Amino acid sequence: MPTPAKGPRLGGGAAHERLMLANLSAALFEHKRITTTVTKAKRLKPYAERLVTFAKRGDLSSRRRVLGLISNKGIVHELFTDIAQAVENRNGGYTRITKIGNRKGDNAPMAVIELVLEPVSAKQAVVAEATSAAKRDADKRDADKAAPAAETEAAEAEVVETEAAETAPEAEAAETEEAPAAEEAAAKPEKDAK
Repeated sequence: MPTPAKGPRLGGGAAHERLMLANLSAALFEHKRITTTVTKAKRLKPYAERLVTFAKRGDLSSRRRVLGLISNKGIVHELFTDIAQAVENRNGGYTRITKIGNRKGDNAPMAVIELVLEPVSAKQAVVAEATSAAKRDADKRDADKAAPAAETEAAEAEVVETEAAETAPEAEAAETEEAPAAEEAAAKPEKDAK
């Protein structure tokens, strides 16, 4: 886990701080955004991002490590299925802290910490969509080129078959004409031999 900051801990003891961060991260994963003090949000950010990194790995060992920190199985399941899938193309920066002013009662500085679940950038999403559309068009063009080529091959095969069918009766007629002549030629040498 991230090295704790020097100085006083959140809440008094190290164990209490670990439990507080685990509960804050569970609430963050459940609700996708929470409002807390700026100090707690800054301490929660690396903790939660490390848990999201474990979730992106997705193996059993990572799941068990996260279950050791967050005891609610439903939240861990949501983290490993929904959240990890939403941030799989992101290489870090899974959370965002936005300062919202001071709290009314004790004037403590407050912040909203939320999960960043939108695509990495709108520009990259548009580029990815354009490349997929270009690929579909190229595949369609190739299919359109293949279809006329197949039609011309089929037409050529039909022409060859019809030519063969037209020449077949002529060949048969020639064979029938040659057959008696061949028989007569074979009979003449026999007569000459007698």
